[in-house]
Amino acid sequence: MKCLPFTIALFLMLPMFCLAQTDSAKANAEIEKKAAEWTAGLKLTDVEKQKRVTAAVGTHLKTVRDWNNEHPASTVPAGINPATGNKLSELDRQIIANSAMPASVHKDLMDALNKDLTPEQVEFILDQYTIGKVAFTLKGYKAIVPDLKPEEESKILEYLKQAREQAIDYKSMKQISAIFEIYKTKCEQYLNNNGRNWRQLFKTYVDKAKAEKSAKNK
Repeated sequence: MKCLPFTIALFLMLPMFCLAQTDSAKANAEIEKKAAEWTAGLKLTDVEKQKRVTAAVGTHLKTVRDWNNEHPASTVPAGINPATGNKLSELDRQIIANSAMPASVHKDLMDALNKDLTPEQVEFILDQYTIGKVAFTLKGYKAIVPDLKPEEESKILEYLKQAREQAIDYKSMKQISAIFEIYKTKCEQYLNNNGRNWRQLFKTYVDKAKAEKSAKNK
């Protein structure tokens, strides 16, 4: 079978190339729109500062997306989690692949945010990445442990903020949630180590919720 002349082969490939370019441009436009919307939520009065923050967030989002897409779970060998002995799931392998992204990607974003924004404004941007998981998760702990002490709340909040900052370097919400699970485990271990019984507290909370639901449906 004879090979097609180069010019003909190139002509046949052109539609696919153009389609890929269109998809890429569309994806980039969506990220730029998201970055602009997040920054707009800060209500900055300095236009140049707003442009810098938007650019930093957009660059970071694109880099995370590209790294995720270029390093699928299949690039990590199948194996076990040495901490549990369980077989690595597809999500585990994707998180391992993403965790190998150069640390400079995270540092560049945080440096840019800290340069132009107050700590509270930086937290606002990080909350956009993680759809407010810090406040939502903390509210859950307060519901499960109604007599949560100030020092316990402070430690749990510290762990959740660590989770939030680490989670921004992951693309999907499943990946972000998995990062939070790591720190939720730390929160629960902390409570256990300080005289609490997390398993019993959670069971009591679930039983109470079930009883209230049952009474409401009667």
